[in-house]
Amino acid sequence: MSNPSGKLLLLDTASLYFRAYFGVPDSVKAPDGTPVNAVRGLVDMIARLVTDHRPTRLVACWDDDWRPAFRVEAIPSYKAHRVAQERADGDVEEIPDTLAPQVPIIVDVLAAFGIARLGAPGFEADDVIGTLVARERAGAGDAVDVITGDRDLFQLVDDEHHVRVLYTVRGIKDLEVVDQARLAERYAVATGQGYADMAVLRGDPSDGLPGVPGIGEKTAAALVHRYGSLDGILAARDAHDKGLTATQLKRLTESADYLRVAPAVVRVAPDAPVADADDRLPATPADPQALVALAERWGLSSSVKRLVDALAG
Repeated sequence: MSNPSGKLLLLDTASLYFRAYFGVPDSVKAPDGTPVNAVRGLVDMIARLVTDHRPTRLVACWDDDWRPAFRVEAIPSYKAHRVAQERADGDVEEIPDTLAPQVPIIVDVLAAFGIARLGAPGFEADDVIGTLVARERAGAGDAVDVITGDRDLFQLVDDEHHVRVLYTVRGIKDLEVVDQARLAERYAVATGQGYADMAVLRGDPSDGLPGVPGIGEKTAAALVHRYGSLDGILAARDAHDKGLTATQLKRLTESADYLRVAPAVVRVAPDAPVADADDRLPATPADPQALVALAERWGLSSSVKRLVDALAG
């Protein structure tokens, strides 16, 4: 990134605008009757985040591909239940009819504010976030907070490099701070990597990941604790380690094909082709005239003003 100093907020943007869509009444509409509840809700969320956390830098991370081919090739059931239409150029995600038209408006509003928006061809926003976190770890970056409603990103938590997840389970006004202490308290794993290993074993029906049948979250965490990592668990399986019960050994053996490919699906990419960009939080809008026009056209004046004030603050 162009300015590798200062606190960085990484937004899991789709997670936030989906939350805004379902949290703000659909009666919130533009003058022409177009629903803009997701747009207004997201702008208000960003204003609140800027006010509460005072970042120096901010990136709205984007899904250029919500169901990447490399994950589908590894596990065909990956997000298959969310496919609305199969196409040669990529599957279409099933989203509410009144949300889809709001996404281009969000793009325009972020551009007018001058807020960096980054995706990567063939990768999800999770991978964009993972890549930007990896760059911060490798460089001289300061603290990173990831804003998301997706537990998958807990794997990025890293106290040593000051990487936290601010989880929206209780809403944007009362974010749950997930650091290594919280991982240990809630999930009985010590690190973000341990969370990823546990997630591979546990699976995730919401993403079409089967996991190892019969091994739930608690058992998965216990195995990670006992053997240190997924690699350690698989080595114990292959050695018929006596620390594994006969049932666990059987299930891990029967799931060998899944366990061979699942880590690459569950773990976010640290090296997606994310372009460099100026991620400095703008003090004033990059294109004030465009922003005024967007605010008037879509009935966003109050939300836009809140974010303008937050940036100036």
